[in-house]
Amino acid sequence: MSPVPRDGLDHGRLPAAYLVPGSASFADFVAQVAPEVLPGRRPLPAGMTLEAPHGTTIVAVEYAGGVAMAGDRRATMGNLIANRDMDKVYAADEYSLVGIAGTAGIAVEVVKLYQVELEHYEKIEGALMSIEGKANRLASMIRANLGLAMQGLTVVPMFAGFDVDERRGRIYSYDVTGGCYPEREHHSIGSGSMFARGSLKKLWRPGLDEAGAVRVCLEALYDAADDDSATGGPDVGRRIWPTLAVVDIDGARFRSDDDLAVVVEAIIAERRGDLRADLRGDLKSGGAR
Repeated sequence: MSPVPRDGLDHGRLPAAYLVPGSASFADFVAQVAPEVLPGRRPLPAGMTLEAPHGTTIVAVEYAGGVAMAGDRRATMGNLIANRDMDKVYAADEYSLVGIAGTAGIAVEVVKLYQVELEHYEKIEGALMSIEGKANRLASMIRANLGLAMQGLTVVPMFAGFDVDERRGRIYSYDVTGGCYPEREHHSIGSGSMFARGSLKKLWRPGLDEAGAVRVCLEALYDAADDDSATGGPDVGRRIWPTLAVVDIDGARFRSDDDLAVVVEAIIAERRGDLRADLRGDLKSGGAR
């Protein structure tokens, strides 16, 4: 028989908390057994703020039978570009997507915890969580980060998913307090959202197919990058394109860089052609309109 360690603990076994049936929420379990590892449980010293990389802009568009979400790739820290190829759109589970804006490091950590949360629920309950349940569960995680948000480390994601009951895509937005708001047709978040939203209003139309939704998302990001320095436009030289995913009855899937390159380059070519036409018109009219 092996001797008992001096600290009185059996290091070969899991703690009792791991063996007792409980909530289907992984985040609730972690809050009980190891709260210090949760993103919102590690506050900064009082009165202290940090300069950390931030990410923007995210857009989402409903189309017939699904929803598309896209994000630019730039992360900024003050007036500096901290990262040129950051991914801001993630698959939360088989039928949902999350796009992040705000403090990049904490936002990515929240998304990873959220992915585990949905997977844990599915394993415990043996069924997918409803789309309203997924949206509300993410809201509770944002609410738990309120302490850090008050010190400048804000996380405000956007959630989109396929409603398997209604057979359509749905979009949800949030505020820093964890408020959860259903959105219709399209939505955008981040510092470039004002410019992206204007583009979405002009380009979106009922009955869009998947290809049309992809095009609208990319054009909205292009417009946002044109007026917002924190939003990265398509980098043709480095071949860095936005991250874009769609979700419908077949599940969530990301569009390849090769597919996106074709659409982005077509957008650039068309806009370059429009600009040249405007310049030719100015020359013919002597610069007067």
